[in-house]
Amino acid sequence: MRLAAGRAGAIGFLRELGETASALWWQFFDWLAQVPFRQLVVTWVLAVLLACTPVILPKQAFAFILISCGLKVLAGGKRKAEIEARTAAAHAGVESMERRVVEAQMAALQAQVEPHFLFNTLALIGQLIETDPPQAARIHEHLIDYLRSTLPQMRARGGGTLGRQVVLSRSYLAIMQARMKQRLAVSFDIPPELESAAFPPMMLQTLIENAIKHGLEPKIEGGRIDIRAHVDDAVMQVEVQDDGVGFSRYAADGVGLTNIRERLALLYGSRAGLLIEAPPEGGCRACIRVPFAPDIFTKREP
Repeated sequence: MRLAAGRAGAIGFLRELGETASALWWQFFDWLAQVPFRQLVVTWVLAVLLACTPVILPKQAFAFILISCGLKVLAGGKRKAEIEARTAAAHAGVESMERRVVEAQMAALQAQVEPHFLFNTLALIGQLIETDPPQAARIHEHLIDYLRSTLPQMRARGGGTLGRQVVLSRSYLAIMQARMKQRLAVSFDIPPELESAAFPPMMLQTLIENAIKHGLEPKIEGGRIDIRAHVDDAVMQVEVQDDGVGFSRYAADGVGLTNIRERLALLYGSRAGLLIEAPPEGGCRACIRVPFAPDIFTKREP
């Protein structure tokens, strides 16, 4: 039994030795495939210098130079391409997973459809039915338009268009104007040719909600919101500006703005961004910049 155990131990040692040697070989091969020729030449010079000492024999040094040169020329390019492809695939897999997580979070956010907003709107309709039935009917129509614009975006996969976001925002703001009355004025300046341009869902809505909640509602007399869009050097800029109480430069982004920044980074990388600034006349201006990508097959939004 001791003899059998000794044989098993020897076999295990030899197997481990072989695996270690194989791993070291492939590490050397990967290094050889990726190292620039300039650094490889420096390594060859060091090998020649060591051949002049008792550390390495001249035959061993020249054998290393010939073998490494042959492997670099014959198989290095292929191996380097394989390594780069594997690295790119792993990076793409992580990025795709991150994007799917953000999209799932966005779908959950959209599916909520702001229950407190719907509750307040329905409560307002209930009050106006007794005091102002025509106004209640108008708000009811705006709510239907809002839901009609929102629900398809919940079910849709992929990105949306600026036109869809504007339709949704108009319905939302019409309801908010009915609630705030003279305390809320709104203007849109969206060129028709930009309505079919690709624009991520719910981002414009988030900026408008922030402008009302943090800019205009705290202001006793209310104010106005201006929504604009234009293209500059193949970059579409969508702005939401209010003349409310402004913002603190030292305040951190809330959940909505953080979500916008993360989604823009995943969708466009460094080609897009969110800018928050204080205009000289007061209030707040939020601007989303994305690559201009018009869809010539998309009909203009009504």
